[in-house]
Amino acid sequence: MTPTVLAIDIGTQGTKAALFDQNMNIVATAFEPSRLIQPSPGTVWQEADDLYGACVRTIREVLAQPGVDPAAISAIGVDGQMAGIMGVGDDGQAVTYYDSWLDNRCAPYMKRMREKAGQRVTEITGGPVTYTHGPKILWWKHEHPEQYAKVAKFVLPHGYITGRMAGLTGEELYFDYTCLQYSGFGDNLQKTWSNELLGLFDVDPKKMARIVSPFDIVGKVTAAFSKETGLPSGIPVVAGGGDTACSIFGSGLFDQDLLFDIAGTASVMCSVVDQFVPDTEFETLTMMRSPIDGFWFPLAYINGGGLCLKWFRDQIAHTTYEALEAECVHIQPGSDGLLFVPHFAGRVLPNNPDVKGSFIGLDWKHTDAHLFRAVMEGVAYEYRYYLSVLQKLYPQSRFDTMYAAGGGAKSAVFNQIKADALGVKVTPFVMGEAGLAGTAVIAGMGAGLFADYREPIQKIMRGGESLEPDAARHAAYAPYAQAYLRAIDALTGLGG
Repeated sequence: MTPTVLAIDIGTQGTKAALFDQNMNIVATAFEPSRLIQPSPGTVWQEADDLYGACVRTIREVLAQPGVDPAAISAIGVDGQMAGIMGVGDDGQAVTYYDSWLDNRCAPYMKRMREKAGQRVTEITGGPVTYTHGPKILWWKHEHPEQYAKVAKFVLPHGYITGRMAGLTGEELYFDYTCLQYSGFGDNLQKTWSNELLGLFDVDPKKMARIVSPFDIVGKVTAAFSKETGLPSGIPVVAGGGDTACSIFGSGLFDQDLLFDIAGTASVMCSVVDQFVPDTEFETLTMMRSPIDGFWFPLAYINGGGLCLKWFRDQIAHTTYEALEAECVHIQPGSDGLLFVPHFAGRVLPNNPDVKGSFIGLDWKHTDAHLFRAVMEGVAYEYRYYLSVLQKLYPQSRFDTMYAAGGGAKSAVFNQIKADALGVKVTPFVMGEAGLAGTAVIAGMGAGLFADYREPIQKIMRGGESLEPDAARHAAYAPYAQAYLRAIDALTGLGG
């Protein structure tokens, strides 16, 4: 009987389960869309029962597929959304809903944290204050004190689900260290809770769950969970990590100073370093811990950057990506003076909720192809700024190669624009399910199935054709990249 590993990803758009064999081949998969509850603008949550039910149902679906032997499953790992938070009681059951990272009702408490100790929070946690755990916990404390009082521990979705799998109590539940930069109260360097920050904002330290490694085995599948899903009881369950951290890890980003572009719904640019250097000056890069202890993923992202391309295709052009790319490939850098700002939901890093998406410099000569190219260039200009900050924080490093994964990485035009705008070589990777693969390897390592994390991930890494930057186009992009930053300042406060 060949051992297999079950990985579950609790994403914003849905929950996905995948079963991997020891060669990292996918044996079976299942997916269920999320139910996002959005009763008003800025209010987004998910019910705990929905999160749990989706995991149970996708597991059942995987086990029901041909060729799947439940008895061969030797480890389970779960990854999940990182920047939202939820509360559990003493029995490990949810006492709040999952307060999504998309929810911005905590804005007054975000402002309060910034004004009182914004730079100190960045220094200790590695991440600037945004719509993440710290402000959300304060929102629960001050806006819903009765529910806050019921919270034994604040946890992440993957911690909650693994707790249900393994029958963990509130005291036994955990917070994995890949999410500390979003915590608001965690000492990222020491992997502990900061008494200084908790004290500053009068948050009860007892409500903060123990901090663990993603590779730690936190329990085993209970008889009750076995009955619900069909999984054999006793399977080891590892802690798992944040979905972005697991995706980067699962994409094979192990060597220092490489850049990585996750060209998905969000547009994420990051690197790998072995020094913790909080971005207190620019508050642009957030220092995410790698699952591999001692390494960090400094990153920033555009909320919905990739979604802008889909929006333009579906709402404006009403054609295919391929048709648009064929037309825009011959347009010169800068799209004949047209700029696009991709921050439809506000700028995340550095945080600026008062800027919205926009086309600037429209002229009668501009076609759909110009507009489409400008959308891609807007993402590239944002990345160029991220890279400039990264170079200032790590002046001794050479960030000259970027790997790309996700839907956007399939576009040679988009990759070449990024190569030229940033002045780096871009190599696309066809990674498949990078997040689930990373989680599977973490689970396999935790359970002792894999002796090394590199080998199983490298088995699924398939690189495409590398694209070199063109020096003339790189120079041509420089004034447009500066104009893009000025446009963000000028647009702040305008629009809805």
